[in-house]
Amino acid sequence: MTGTVLFSVAMSLDGFVAPEAVPAEDLFGPARKQDDPRVRLWMTRWSELHQAAFPQRFFRENLKLGTGGEEGLDNDLAQQTHARTGASIMGRRMFDAGELSWPEEAPFHTPVFVVTHSEREPWERPGGTTFHFVNDGIEAALDQARAAAGDRDVRIAGGGTTILEYLNAGLVDEFRITLSPVLFGVGVRLFEGIDADRIALEPVSAQPSPNGVTHLTYAVRQR
Repeated sequence: MTGTVLFSVAMSLDGFVAPEAVPAEDLFGPARKQDDPRVRLWMTRWSELHQAAFPQRFFRENLKLGTGGEEGLDNDLAQQTHARTGASIMGRRMFDAGELSWPEEAPFHTPVFVVTHSEREPWERPGGTTFHFVNDGIEAALDQARAAAGDRDVRIAGGGTTILEYLNAGLVDEFRITLSPVLFGVGVRLFEGIDADRIALEPVSAQPSPNGVTHLTYAVRQR
């Protein structure tokens, strides 16, 4: 028996899951350009988008930002998603940014399958995370992730382009959007290019948080 394929992302009210792209080296590399206006704007918007996550106890402890933090709905949902996930999938752009910014003990603690055109040997990190680089497409990555996850779920971690590919291929069963009360105007739209003729959504829950965000969960059905 295989688990659910899901994703969970924060999204602005106007539909963006990330600010306009800035090179990962400029954001997180050794020579990061903290004085660059593009970098400052990216950081500001990213922080606003994830404003409800940063204070949470689970987020802080998982990213080695210190102990303590808030507990409640936002913390519980983050913990539940982590606990049900047996393997993750991500695109190469997300991995490149994370390789520069994650702590040595990367925050997944499961196998992670990176969809890429570049070949690379598996990269093992402390704490149970091993990154595997898949060169033959999203379905091959999902097959490997399912095998690694067993009866637990597979999470499409991001970024937006990779999530959209899996949605349009009919490979996503469920998703949760944390709707954040910010407006971007430009950036990476989650549903830009969605095949709306193939995909139908079934509302599962809408959970408002005291931190100002709303967690929207949907089951995905094929039309």
